[in-house]
Amino acid sequence: MLWVIIAIVAVVVILAILLITSYNRFVKQRNLIQESWRQIDVELHRRYDLIPNLVETVRAYAAHERHVFEEVARLRTQAVNVQGSNPEQRAAAEGQLSGALRQMMISVEQYPQLQSNQNFLGLQRELTDTEDRIAAGRRFYNANVGDYNTRIEAFPSNVIANSFKFEKAGYFEVKDEQVRAVPQVSFGTIGSVAGEQAPPQMQPGAPSSGQIHPRLPGDQGNYQGNYQQPPQIPGGYQGEPPVGGPPVGSPAPQDGQPPFTGGQ
Repeated sequence: MLWVIIAIVAVVVILAILLITSYNRFVKQRNLIQESWRQIDVELHRRYDLIPNLVETVRAYAAHERHVFEEVARLRTQAVNVQGSNPEQRAAAEGQLSGALRQMMISVEQYPQLQSNQNFLGLQRELTDTEDRIAAGRRFYNANVGDYNTRIEAFPSNVIANSFKFEKAGYFEVKDEQVRAVPQVSFGTIGSVAGEQAPPQMQPGAPSSGQIHPRLPGDQGNYQGNYQQPPQIPGGYQGEPPVGGPPVGSPAPQDGQPPFTGGQ
């Protein structure tokens, strides 16, 4: 009877240890997600600080692009005023702001003097570095969210999650249609050059060199290819000499020479 009690106590202790371990792991993952989100938030606010200086620099060279500047300023204010740390709402605001910034940079391309301004180039470089850090932080945050949400849904860790009210975290995904768009590739000009003519087509039976040889005497029928008639041999015979006799057209044997017998 004593061993039964010991077995029951051992099972209870093991279950308690597993429960505590699983709970502590949930807490650790949740804190890691919050920490990674704070890193993203720092980089986002850094971008908010860079945008006004960038807009003022561009406005000095492209004052008539007023509607672009006003849209960037409005979306920046909207992104700053998003309350709480809801990733979905922040992602929506950041997607609109990124699109407005991209439109402003496209407008800048027609101002060569602005592109050579050192202040603008420095701000553009800082903004690019900030965007890279935001992208890296977003990947780290989403990876932690994926592991955390998987444990919430998987068994038996979902029992602990439901018992202690651990809720799924939201991903931070900037929904920018221009970034997600599939590039259009045209194969119409590949392998060809403007103004270049296609090579002439080879006609059946035409010589490979593209030159037609003149017809030779005695050539009958249709002339095709590079084939040429064998040369005419005096005496009217064409081709190999007859077996057993001298070649046609060869001189007659002189006095004192043996007649030709066809051997070598």
